[in-house]
Amino acid sequence: MKVSELAAALDLKYVSGAQAQDREISGCYIGDLLSWVMGRALGGNVWITIMSNINIVAVASLTEAACVLLAENVVPDENVIKKAEMQDVIILSSGKTAYELAVKLYDITK
Repeated sequence: MKVSELAAALDLKYVSGAQAQDREISGCYIGDLLSWVMGRALGGNVWITIMSNINIVAVASLTEAACVLLAENVVPDENVIKKAEMQDVIILSSGKTAYELAVKLYDITK
């Protein structure tokens, strides 16, 4: 599944990186502790989090995440969005909880 297909299926809003939407998704990781995510998320994962500071861009880039999916209507500030655009990091947003998003992602990829 590609990020664009995920965004359409779950009615997600692009916060950044709409131009890079054809990345392939290979799994999912949920976490809010950045150092934990750095050591455990895999390339191609959808990273579901409520973290919205600028460090999410660095962690997403380092782990080669397919995208960052912000749960619970979290919106990053403009500096985060600009940095994500510069580094081609896709950030998506949803009003659903991390659990709801993970269940839906599982359902559409099984």
